[in-house]
Amino acid sequence: MLLMRESYEETAVRTLAAPIEVTAGGVASIRVLRGQLLRITALGEGAVASLFGFSLQDPAVWLSVHHTRVFSNSYLLGSGMRLVNNRRRPMMVLGKDSVKRHDLLLPGSTTAFLAERGYGGEGCIEAVSGELARLGMTVPKLPDPINLFMHVKLTREGDILPEQNLTQPGDSITCRVVMDTRFIVSACNTGIEGNDKPAPLRLSVAENLTDFNAE
Repeated sequence: MLLMRESYEETAVRTLAAPIEVTAGGVASIRVLRGQLLRITALGEGAVASLFGFSLQDPAVWLSVHHTRVFSNSYLLGSGMRLVNNRRRPMMVLGKDSVKRHDLLLPGSTTAFLAERGYGGEGCIEAVSGELARLGMTVPKLPDPINLFMHVKLTREGDILPEQNLTQPGDSITCRVVMDTRFIVSACNTGIEGNDKPAPLRLSVAENLTDFNAE
């Protein structure tokens, strides 16, 4: 498990972002610097966190679920796994994980998709696009997310089978970030059966694991 900080030169003041709560059905963003830890915590049952990440130096470099699957030769997200960008370079490494059920296959929901399935509310894609606009960030494209805590499995026949989400309040993942990154996290309805009850999330940043004990 790669949770130890890699050696690197300090080139700027290392500020620590304050914790942020993502409301159920909403979206929020947080800045995490190289070497810092990002923790995403479920604050309600059945939470799903659709995760996007963009390099602070170049927003054309983003967290890529497609390249992560190829880089790791797996569609399952496990401890010690490197999550890479569209240049095939690591952006973060998964460390502590109380759920161990995440989706690397499904795209983010859209408002139209939700409406077709009888759900109200804004889709993940529109919500994240709105957050990018609020931040004044222009990106070449909006990639598919990494759907943390989403419970699905791939059958032997190749079908993607949604399962009942078992995430509980307090469940979390913790990653060591290895590139200065702006992360955007959506708690919008996924429209995926069993994972379609949005719940709030907390985003928090620390230099060391023990710093999270104050939460």
